[in-house]
Amino acid sequence: MPELPEVEALAGFLRERAVGSVVAAVEVAAVSVLKTHDPPPSALAGQELTGVVRRGTWLDLDVSGLHLCVHMARAGWLRWSESLPAAAARPGRGVVALRVRLDDGAVDERLAAQGRLPGFDLTEAGPRKELAVHVARDPRQVPAIAALGPDPLDPAFDVEALAALLTGSRQQVEGLLRDQTALAGVGDACSDEVLHAARLSPFALAGRLGAEEVQRLWTALREVLPAAVAASAGRPAAELEDAQRAGMRVHGRTGEPCPACGDVVREVSFADRSLQYCATCQTGGVPLADRRTSRFLR
Repeated sequence: MPELPEVEALAGFLRERAVGSVVAAVEVAAVSVLKTHDPPPSALAGQELTGVVRRGTWLDLDVSGLHLCVHMARAGWLRWSESLPAAAARPGRGVVALRVRLDDGAVDERLAAQGRLPGFDLTEAGPRKELAVHVARDPRQVPAIAALGPDPLDPAFDVEALAALLTGSRQQVEGLLRDQTALAGVGDACSDEVLHAARLSPFALAGRLGAEEVQRLWTALREVLPAAVAASAGRPAAELEDAQRAGMRVHGRTGEPCPACGDVVREVSFADRSLQYCATCQTGGVPLADRRTSRFLR
């Protein structure tokens, strides 16, 4: 699932490449991705793309006051093209769910007449159809955006704010980090990386962390996330997923040596996801038990 660093980089890419363009057309190839019907996607046509921001793991494209809000879930992605196919996106044809054609005023008139405009496709691979697209007059009309917790990159999110968030929580810290209503933007990969940097067990109870552990967790959030954003900044959309994987220290690296201590990176598997950690760095050298067979270490 695209997380805070990749979505921030996508927002930056679109700000640089697409802001100032006029939406020439919006073509819906998978009606299931549309979670709203008023205003319709066609209302965006003829309007200027005036801004792009990240809200948690959501992209919010401001189109002359209307908002195209996109959440890519586990298998969605944004695929940019300098010259989209002339043929309209059609239902049941491949992975394209929605296509946005943009007129930046620089396209040759002959190509423009053929529909060969720049723009992007929203794609979704695999059987789970979770890609979500909302057209709203206010992004706060999207329930998932309205429910977002604080952004860990917000300058106002200091160590005291994190401590207040953790106080009294009965969640395991890994689950709390991934809870978008608690903290916006952190998913499976970022939580693995942050907890490794903070030297905390994924299954430590959030409400029982001591002051020194809370400080380590806040420091890790403010170091790992900005570094990942910086590593992704300026890259074309097509390169962002590979750039994310290349920068990971433990996430997705089961069986490889921990870059901090050399111990093997271990994994705990769940029904539809997994997490990675280093026992030496995070759990006092004791491997965590797999949830499917035994109880967690705290």
